[in-house]
Amino acid sequence: MGDDKEPTTGGGTALTAGIRRVLARVDAHAARTGQGPSTEEQAGPGTTLTPEPAPAPTSALATPLDALVALFGLTPFERDLVLLTAADELDPTTGARCAAAAGDPRRAYPTFSLALAALGEPHWSALTPVAPLRRWRIVELEDETRLTVSRIRLDERVLHFLLDSPYLDARLHGRLRRTTPPATLPPSYDLAASRLAEGWREDGRGPDAPPVVEVTGGDPRSRAELAATAAARCGLGLYAMSAEDLPADPAERDRLARLWQREAILLPAALLVEAGDLDREQRAATEAFLAGAAVPVVVSSQDPLPAGRPPGTRVAVPRLGDDEQLALWADAFTGVADLADGELRSLVAQFQLPPHVIRSTAAAVGHRLPYEEEADAAELAWRAGLEEARVGMDELGRRTEPRAGWHDLVLHDRQTAVLREIVAHVRRRPTVLQEWGFAATLRRGLGVTALFAGGSGTGKTLAAEVIANELGLDLFVVDLSQVVSKYIGETEKNLRRVFDAAERGGALLLFDEADALFGKRSEVKDSHDRYANLEVSYLLMRMEAYRGLAILTTNMKQALDTAFLRRIRFVVDFPFPAEHERAEIWRRVLPPQAPLKDIDPELLARLTVAGGSIRNIALSGAFLAAEEGDRLRMRHMLAAARTEYLKLERSLTPAEVRGWV
Repeated sequence: MGDDKEPTTGGGTALTAGIRRVLARVDAHAARTGQGPSTEEQAGPGTTLTPEPAPAPTSALATPLDALVALFGLTPFERDLVLLTAADELDPTTGARCAAAAGDPRRAYPTFSLALAALGEPHWSALTPVAPLRRWRIVELEDETRLTVSRIRLDERVLHFLLDSPYLDARLHGRLRRTTPPATLPPSYDLAASRLAEGWREDGRGPDAPPVVEVTGGDPRSRAELAATAAARCGLGLYAMSAEDLPADPAERDRLARLWQREAILLPAALLVEAGDLDREQRAATEAFLAGAAVPVVVSSQDPLPAGRPPGTRVAVPRLGDDEQLALWADAFTGVADLADGELRSLVAQFQLPPHVIRSTAAAVGHRLPYEEEADAAELAWRAGLEEARVGMDELGRRTEPRAGWHDLVLHDRQTAVLREIVAHVRRRPTVLQEWGFAATLRRGLGVTALFAGGSGTGKTLAAEVIANELGLDLFVVDLSQVVSKYIGETEKNLRRVFDAAERGGALLLFDEADALFGKRSEVKDSHDRYANLEVSYLLMRMEAYRGLAILTTNMKQALDTAFLRRIRFVVDFPFPAEHERAEIWRRVLPPQAPLKDIDPELLARLTVAGGSIRNIALSGAFLAAEEGDRLRMRHMLAAARTEYLKLERSLTPAEVRGWV
């Protein structure tokens, strides 16, 4: 790194002047001991023999060197020691001058013994492990077993800081990533960010233990944007890391903490620690890291973390109001596409997306729009919103691409009318609740909830698919038997994950096998009965508040608590289909292009099976015919019916198959 060129910046000029002053002291010491040339000979003509005093800065942090001294509380001796190690990197004459002052040509480098002898106001404590120089790794000893004669090097990161070239220490790359604040925030987010910033400013516990503030709820990106905005308002940058990356080994964790704390002071910056689902060891490591934090830290998590440390400010990511959502959508599509007010309101009514997702949705529409010939901007925005809303849902339920239409349903007119009424309630929610003001007067129970009751295969899932297709929504089937847990509190946690993820896009949620949770609520005889009732109450509460449509299916409506049924807005019974309805189902499941031979739907309708089994028999018979290379005949249907009846643990009766073959 040797370079005798003087930097031209103000900070570089001050650094160069400081190096000259310190080297003059080294030369003076060499002259006093008679180990080198006189100071006049070393420094050249016109140079004063008396080392010049440190220049007084025009402000407390006028140069990087002044900033380093102020930030880490360095004494004048420690400051000059830093300058001596900087000279070793920047001035090619330093080695020879140090050797001359030490009286040993082998010690052509700075040492602690040389500094104590040559520099002003020396003190032994400067090089203890707890003093700033070594605590913050500003300088490093080449051999810590030889404290006074070992070579002292200036840390490379500190050297570049003095040269006014700041950057994140390379040893932190891969662990930390820079997080920048968005250009704008909606008003409720802006207020939350201000509260976080005030938490850092006002809730401090002293310079060695600044507050650990927390941001909870929402999604990780939204929490990071709030923290980055708060940090910017405190004059700080923000870097983020996962709590899972914190070392479990105490010594390694301490090294990481010291390294980051130094970076936080030099940059300056705050740290965001993302705490997800942590096991016991990770949680302990996280708490130990936070307890020793000497710089501002914000903890990001879905739920508040239990901790023994003093509490700091805790802020939850706010839920955006409809007006804020509308403003976000309108702003995001400025310059992308012109969406009518009604189209924007439909997006607001359907999607509860965080600001960064709305921005990415608009960007996706902007990229696709020039290449789309059929879809307009509003349709593309709807599709993009669905794609964004699916994130996090696929692992919680089974997504079904809705393709069935009203023509696929074979139901009584009264059931079909109720299904169409459900569609109207979902589709017209923004008009009735927001424009007409019913949301303000009713306040609670505004979610659209339905119970589909009937035997297996009677069309409950098909009806849900038809509704989802009509509304242009995703259909997610959640098996409640998999959600319910024997462990207290786990069922609510699983249900919350489902609803929180679904809220983003208002997907149609179909809770299958509701009997697993919604049987007759028992008397409270023990703690498990009490928690089982709490689980039912929690699900009812979330369903009533859900902005989409939540449907429950059951095979045993009579087993459900009447108090539960009163809180469901729609109850639709799916009766076992009569013979003429079964014939109609047969006609609809057989494709017109299928090669049929003497297939009689009226004869097939004698099978006393529901629509689900009819579809299975039709498909299995088609495969049998295709395997034979023949057209689909009644004998193929007979073989397929026998297989289906075996699965149902029933036997075909002669009356059901009379006249088939």
